[in-house]
Amino acid sequence: MAISSLLFFASLSAGSAQQKAEESERYFETVPGTNIKIEMVPIPAGIFVMGSPASESGRLEDEGPQHETRIRAFWMSKTEITWDQYDVFAFSLDLKKDRPQTTPATPAGADAMTRPTPPYADESHGYGKGDQPAISITHHAAMEFCRWLSVKTGKTYRLPTEAEWEYACRAGAKSAYSFGDDANKIGEYAWYLANSNEGPHGVGKKKPNAWGLFDMHGNVAEWCLDHYDKNFYSQLKTSAVSPVLLPTEKRYPHVARGGSWDDEAVKLRCAARRGSTPAWSRRDPQSPQSIWWHTDATEVGFRIIRPVEEQDNLKGLRSKVTKQSQ
Repeated sequence: MAISSLLFFASLSAGSAQQKAEESERYFETVPGTNIKIEMVPIPAGIFVMGSPASESGRLEDEGPQHETRIRAFWMSKTEITWDQYDVFAFSLDLKKDRPQTTPATPAGADAMTRPTPPYADESHGYGKGDQPAISITHHAAMEFCRWLSVKTGKTYRLPTEAEWEYACRAGAKSAYSFGDDANKIGEYAWYLANSNEGPHGVGKKKPNAWGLFDMHGNVAEWCLDHYDKNFYSQLKTSAVSPVLLPTEKRYPHVARGGSWDDEAVKLRCAARRGSTPAWSRRDPQSPQSIWWHTDATEVGFRIIRPVEEQDNLKGLRSKVTKQSQ
């Protein structure tokens, strides 16, 4: 059994007066001890209708019923996390000294955290690194990156809830895409099956959405905090605050959003959902399979958020861990 932290993030304070004053400003988070920066874009609080109407072309059943959802303000990384940013976590030396083999239940700081184990093969799958989005990262690994960054900076970083992700993607739009309903315009905003040349691209090369976020459509699909349930929307009350289906002991499935370089335009819609499956690691020869790397998910990456004030249903989740089944 592999050990995965659930939500260390909420134990860190997110609501100081200074933070309130700065919530409308974008900023660069610099990883202490490095020159690596992550640009964070402010996303205002608001209410939106999550999901897609029955009339939307390409709609699937798991995108409904539509429901009104309240979102608290947060910052979101302007782009997907790149290899330059991820490699500081995965391969630098600051956590390797006296590194434990498993994640302790109560991490005291950066030195108490685990690093990804070496990948079975080239983790970039030949697409290169630098400003390319980090790919084939498991949900566990994305969560651990957020936990590591939180420890390093003293701020709360985590994956977006599925609701936060869709709200940020729409940027006020009610259409199938953040730019409208015309799928013929998708190439201006996204790398996808028709223009990607069979691979991901460096982040931030296409047009951003109205809130200044790049590659919300296409390039790589992005992990959300949520466990995936195709019927989750039918269980929700209207006007809930960013509902989230918290991860469990089950390794699969978790939500990924936004579509990828390997998808047709219809899968890049704001409301389109997908859940991870064991097939994402079908060629992993290790036993047990890696909890850090997928061998067959070159279309999946992630971006991060920092809540201005953590939502109520995520408060109090201190350094909990959960065992992921293999």
